[in-house]
Amino acid sequence: MKTRIISAIIALAIIIPLILTGGLIFNLGVYVISILALKEFLDVKSTKKQIPIFIQLIAYIFITILIAFNSKDLSNVFTLDYRVLSALFMSFLIPTVFYHEQSKYSINDAFYLIGGLLFLGISMSLLILVRSIDLNLLIFLLIIPMVTDIFAYITGMLIGKHQLLKEISPKKTVEGMIGGTIMGVFVGAMFYHTLVDPLFPKIELLAICTFLSVLGQYGDLVFSAIKRYFGKKDFSNLIPGHGGILDRLDSIIFVLLGFMFFITII
Repeated sequence: MKTRIISAIIALAIIIPLILTGGLIFNLGVYVISILALKEFLDVKSTKKQIPIFIQLIAYIFITILIAFNSKDLSNVFTLDYRVLSALFMSFLIPTVFYHEQSKYSINDAFYLIGGLLFLGISMSLLILVRSIDLNLLIFLLIIPMVTDIFAYITGMLIGKHQLLKEISPKKTVEGMIGGTIMGVFVGAMFYHTLVDPLFPKIELLAICTFLSVLGQYGDLVFSAIKRYFGKKDFSNLIPGHGGILDRLDSIIFVLLGFMFFITII
């Protein structure tokens, strides 16, 4: 527990100044986090099959392109360049023809990488985009999964009896999910109403916060399912006591992606 607390303090000491500073420094920080997250995504795959070095290099190039191309638009409309998408598909699908042995590189590997790059690239780009729009809006999106996660753990520890999904994450409980959602919605809605837009309709705000809180928890379960499939407890040991970048960003990534449904109204 001591290691976990110390790691959390160090991580916050790095992340909070980045968020508050914004601009190029924040963008570079997000880019570094994206590279580390992609490395974990590739490393967990290597537990069953090693992706060729050349293909891994292409993946790192594309995470850079995805973030660079989709972090320029400061409007509230998030777009993705179809030229980048076309290049992404061709770059990973064409090599399946040249790697004749499926044990080296297959169509399944190609779609694993394409899906992972889009997943990480879009969510990290959105993180940069939201920060460029409004600092408080970004904090709002970070608060919901963080508060939800903390109170889901506390509630589950105190009164949790019914397992949520035993096969994927045996420690998570239905009671914990409910408790986490209630507190995540309450704190998130209060923060938004106080510091972002006090005129936004309260019923709609509560509905959006509920959706994002629940979505974040299922995002956590999705990443747990990935780890369980590859036989891993954590994506890495980068953050002692917490696991890796993806272990910390799992619910946040899904909240960011879910926010895309409301980006034009909230």
